[in-house]
Amino acid sequence: MAISLRKARSIIRKALEKGREMELKPLSVVVLDAGGHVIAFEREDGAAPGRFAIAHGKAYGSVMLGMAGTAQMQRAEAQAYFMAAVNGVYGGQVVPVPGGVLLRDRKGEVIGAVGVTGDTSDNDAIAAMTGIESAGLTGEA
Repeated sequence: MAISLRKARSIIRKALEKGREMELKPLSVVVLDAGGHVIAFEREDGAAPGRFAIAHGKAYGSVMLGMAGTAQMQRAEAQAYFMAAVNGVYGGQVVPVPGGVLLRDRKGEVIGAVGVTGDTSDNDAIAAMTGIESAGLTGEA
């Protein structure tokens, strides 16, 4: 199952709505396919321009490692050398913190990832999960 542009835009819209509902700082949201390619991205007014790279890094690490941001952070804390090596392999593109959420289909296969940045990592993950669940998909934060 692939993620359509329509579904990706829906995830982004609902994640941003959740951020406004929670009164979070301006968010940036990216949706990647299972190969780590960008399907859609939006940056709210007031969000720093560098937020694309952070949102992308959260999602990219999730999809490339098959491991959500929370699990990546735990791995980085337990084995910093491993995550440093992974980041070397992926050209420094991995941001191993919450806010990178795996997207899974009904069979449990990874079909992509969502990356949210702008507020605390935990709040970013809440916004991402809201967007994913509202689109009828399963997320792993």
